[in-house]
Amino acid sequence: ITMLPNGAIVKSVYEGSVIGKAPAGAVLLDCSTIDVATAKETTAAAENAGYAMVDAPVSGGIAAANGGTLTFMVGGDEAGFNIARDLFDIMGQKAVHCGPSGNGQAAKICNNMILGVTMIATCEAFALADKLGLDPEKLYEVSSTSSGQCWSLTTYCPYPDVLEGTPSCNGYKPGFTTAMMLKDLRLAQQAAAVTGAVTPLGAETTAMYAMHVNGGNGALDFSSILKMLRGA
Repeated sequence: ITMLPNGAIVKSVYEGSVIGKAPAGAVLLDCSTIDVATAKETTAAAENAGYAMVDAPVSGGIAAANGGTLTFMVGGDEAGFNIARDLFDIMGQKAVHCGPSGNGQAAKICNNMILGVTMIATCEAFALADKLGLDPEKLYEVSSTSSGQCWSLTTYCPYPDVLEGTPSCNGYKPGFTTAMMLKDLRLAQQAAAVTGAVTPLGAETTAMYAMHVNGGNGALDFSSILKMLRGA
């Protein structure tokens, strides 16, 4: 099982230290979030050497990892997925077989593009509420039970001291860093460029997170982009 920072490192580790060295018949699980092309290439190399391999990036962050409630998005053949299912059940609460090799990565970057866009929309709403003199707790009370509800609001509220247990209540100590969000958004934009997908909100979200990282906030939680929108 591997979880590594980027595709180049994944390729290097598997080509140099895993393929041909792991026991014959081993099932290889890469839980990194990387580009689709590298996931497919690495799986092909592993399968050519007689291994089963799946790409299985995760969602849920540090809290879900600690609590055993991760969601795995799995790409690869069904046989490999079924062999690995017991491990997924131990490490998380849900594993979805998304299709052939690379589709786990595809699901992850699409999911995180949604997350990035909705977090910025949530932060913009709180920044506007500030300007209008609306108590953030009242906005939360309304929107968390109305059509504006989303995970970025109801589980991960970015406004400090509104929802207990969130990074915003702890100085934006990260569950998922701004730098990691930017990495995933860039992977989504790379995929959009290759496939010709039209993602204007994804592109703007990527640009805004790049600005936030360039402002020295890469190590903060990604919900800290509220600080930029409030001019803090």
